[in-house]
Amino acid sequence: MFDDILVKNLVQIKQNFAHNYQGNAHIQEVIPTASSERFPIDPQHMLASLHNFAQKNPIYFGRYQQKILGVDCTVYEGDINQYWLDSIKHSSSCQPFYPTWIMSAFVMARTAKQLGYTELVDIGSGDGRIAYCGHLLGMTAHSIEIDDTLSDLQRTIGDATGADFETICDDALLYDYAQLNLKRPIFFIGGLPQMGGDMLAAGIISKIKNIGDLKDRTAVTFAGTHAKRELSQNLQDGGWSTLMAKHDLGVIGTVTLPTTWTFDQDVETPYIYTRFN
Repeated sequence: MFDDILVKNLVQIKQNFAHNYQGNAHIQEVIPTASSERFPIDPQHMLASLHNFAQKNPIYFGRYQQKILGVDCTVYEGDINQYWLDSIKHSSSCQPFYPTWIMSAFVMARTAKQLGYTELVDIGSGDGRIAYCGHLLGMTAHSIEIDDTLSDLQRTIGDATGADFETICDDALLYDYAQLNLKRPIFFIGGLPQMGGDMLAAGIISKIKNIGDLKDRTAVTFAGTHAKRELSQNLQDGGWSTLMAKHDLGVIGTVTLPTTWTFDQDVETPYIYTRFN
């Protein structure tokens, strides 16, 4: 259910690549060149679409081929400084723009679909990669991003790739989610709990609870951390257990994946899938 084979091999590829990387790009990530037993992504056009997202995304300025642990891969190098600076100018922003890996976004969206959710709402969506992957997998994808520069970036990528997911430039804490007419959605909430993500999550959960019986049909996914130095006290469920207990959320499962902010670490980022009890 949680793509154990793909996740295990992706983490191994990331760890090996990070330990041996000799470049000096601000960000870097890896996508396998072709579907294989270790990276079972079928049909093949889905993998091609992940590469297309990277190749049409202005944050990446270069790419090259590299064999990593016997797997043919494409390495993408980029710079997010411009977008990082823009993303912190909003008072209600919980975290600067630091993207998860494109392959990680694909795993996250595919897991959501495997769990039976048909709509994806990405809160604090950055360049739209999670919504892009949800659309690629046939889900109805909504991308909520407060920063207009990042929203424009999403539209640029959407136009270049032909991906038809909805980009909404708005404050996620003020947006009226009832107008989306959601049936069985999963919300992805960006922002680590110790960086203000808990306040963002609490606000979104309150809005979900105020829309009829929506909470009974909804899942919420949180980005957490395994790094003890980043958690002042709560080490359970990536730092989210207090909020989960307060709002009666139960864990469906956790998938741990590479992100830009864990590139130089030996631990990855846990994504905790929950639903209301």
